[in-house]
Amino acid sequence: MSDNILIRNASEQDVPVIFQLIEALASYEKLSNMMTGTIADLQNHLFGERQYVEALVAEYDQQVVGFALFFHNYSTFLTKPGIYLEDLFVLHEYRGKGIGKKLLINLAQLAVERNCGRLEWSVLDWNQPAINFYEKMGATICQEWQICRVTGDSLADLANKIR
Repeated sequence: MSDNILIRNASEQDVPVIFQLIEALASYEKLSNMMTGTIADLQNHLFGERQYVEALVAEYDQQVVGFALFFHNYSTFLTKPGIYLEDLFVLHEYRGKGIGKKLLINLAQLAVERNCGRLEWSVLDWNQPAINFYEKMGATICQEWQICRVTGDSLADLANKIR
């Protein structure tokens, strides 16, 4: 791996570039139409009074070119916290340089330091390059688990159901 790659904790000054990378990720995943968040929301959730998420950024030649955004979850079976990787993204022109690998390794090291029982994430079933990368890094792709999601009006409807 290249010496000109630096992985570090995100700072408040990184929020605009992280947001740009999130926009690039949404475009890559053909989900730009679903992106409704704002830089202010991201700033607040990363560095506000209640921090919901954390982020690592990857610099290549002192330019931020990738990120990993994550938060803690919990395994009842392991009775240990875990880390859930919400997004890992490296700009296309910087792929193949070991940046994604370094981000994932740093996140695994953080999980071990925090005594987490697991590190997990989701991958789109059509994203074969990512699947190949994750398997090469030692991940198991769990075919038997399906993601359940409630958002928008459906979330509001569910919250308003009679108890």
